[in-house]
Amino acid sequence: MARHLITSALPYINGIKHLGNMVGSMLPADVYARYLRQRGHDVLYICATDEHGTPAELAAKAAGLPVAEYCARQHDAQKAVYDGFDLAFDYFGRTSSRQNIEVTQHIARRLKENGFIEERTTRQVYSLTDGRFLPDRYIVGTCPYCGYEAARGDQCENCTRVLDPTDLLNARSAVSGSTDLEVRETKHLFLLQSKLEREVEAFVEATGAKWPTLASSIARKWLTEGLHDRAITRDLEWGVPVPADAWPDLAAEGKVFYVWFDAPIGYIGATKEWSDAAGEGEERDWRSWWFDVDTDVRYTEFMAKDNVPFHTVMFPATLLGTREPWKKVDYVKAFNWLTYYGGKFSTSQNRGVFTDAALELLPADYWRYFLMASAPESDDASFSWELFASVVNKDLADTLGNFVNRVLSFSRKRFGDEVPAGHEAGEAERRLGEEIARLLAEYEEHMEALQFRKAAFALRALWSAGNSYLEEKAPWLEIRTDQDAAALTLRTAMNLIALYAVVSEPFVPSTARAMREVFGPVDGAPALPEGGWVGAGRARALDAVPAGTGFTVPPVLFTKITEDDLAAFRERFGGEPEAA
Repeated sequence: MARHLITSALPYINGIKHLGNMVGSMLPADVYARYLRQRGHDVLYICATDEHGTPAELAAKAAGLPVAEYCARQHDAQKAVYDGFDLAFDYFGRTSSRQNIEVTQHIARRLKENGFIEERTTRQVYSLTDGRFLPDRYIVGTCPYCGYEAARGDQCENCTRVLDPTDLLNARSAVSGSTDLEVRETKHLFLLQSKLEREVEAFVEATGAKWPTLASSIARKWLTEGLHDRAITRDLEWGVPVPADAWPDLAAEGKVFYVWFDAPIGYIGATKEWSDAAGEGEERDWRSWWFDVDTDVRYTEFMAKDNVPFHTVMFPATLLGTREPWKKVDYVKAFNWLTYYGGKFSTSQNRGVFTDAALELLPADYWRYFLMASAPESDDASFSWELFASVVNKDLADTLGNFVNRVLSFSRKRFGDEVPAGHEAGEAERRLGEEIARLLAEYEEHMEALQFRKAAFALRALWSAGNSYLEEKAPWLEIRTDQDAAALTLRTAMNLIALYAVVSEPFVPSTARAMREVFGPVDGAPALPEGGWVGAGRARALDAVPAGTGFTVPPVLFTKITEDDLAAFRERFGGEPEAA
């Protein structure tokens, strides 16, 4: 069995994320990790909060908190939401950790020793009032293109034009509001990506051929345009410090590494946190996953398309330049955008659903299934309340939830609290077994290929097969003339429930656990049946729960969303934007 290292793009520290962020990185990574664990693989799923950079300092200032305290609070708040979504990280760390600082500084030293970091003099805006150089986002002003008065020094949020701080009209400090600014010379470190371009290109050619088109095309576009040397330090109070033993002058000036230099390294840092957090008797070796690893480790990254360039070009260049045997990505699963009625999610405009609010409305499994069944894999996808309600009501409430409830309720009413025996399996059960075997193979094929929408479609087809079988056999009619025939039908349907409890777990883990508990207390995550799902052309799982097994009837698994619910949701979160 291969070992699987899985990472999802690090959520930035300044605030709770929206549903698009969830479906574009962390949720599909969790679904995949759960599936691989079921198949018996050794899985390490790592994530962390991305805590450095200008926005963290500005957000802390707005909150009236020291930046370290602000980040600590936000880390806990985000982790609580991800726990609510049942994200089963092996470790959820922080890029501000001691471990990430150590690894980042080590990698920087190695890059310097190998001639891939250079100190250069640049011209940068200096605030006389604040007594400091101002990074791009610390400067705001009027956009020269659209007249937006709160444009940042790196980009206008209104018209999306990329800017230089000196382009802004009426420029002012985002720290103090002062307009007493001037351009001065200062020194920064540059990663010489131009010297590593051929190596990165060779890496992308060798590895990227297996990636989805979205990821490989973005990487190749950057390489076609040529890799430019990139500044990797900033004048900030919060970040990974430039090590004094390597660059004493810059360290004395308080330079820190640029957030996009240390953030991907944060995957390694968080793994080191996980290793250091091992309890008594546990053995965790972060190096066996990242450094001088055997070929049995397969590394998969999950991210939205805006993160692809940094993960497929800049991070590999960083690792290649160390001349050390760091593990590099094998597969990049990139996602397009999830929009809200075709427009952007926006907190300030009260439009869109953010993850904490989503959990206030409905349990996590409603969101997990809908998001994966609608995942923006081949193109951007648009969230609407109407679509959400349709999927929840048809797939979860009617197809899965109603099947479970009516099978168990009817069986308890007619046969008591144990799985009935009845006849031996007949022709209908043989055909059902073949159909289930076909759909299970289809489901596994899509999961192995990381095609989550297709996997969700196959999962829904599995649930539908149970309903079709039940309608064909009609135990509520069979029982009038042949109780053993009805017992066989219900016993088979209960075995389907047991199968659904396992195969559905990556998508709806809480519901899957409730279905498993129908047949008694459970401990730990479900595993696949010994020998796999399918044997001799039919599903082995149809015989997994024998007659005489006790069972209970769970509460309703999924409640339908009503028209009144929809009206309330639209009023609270906004409906279709005018320009959509």
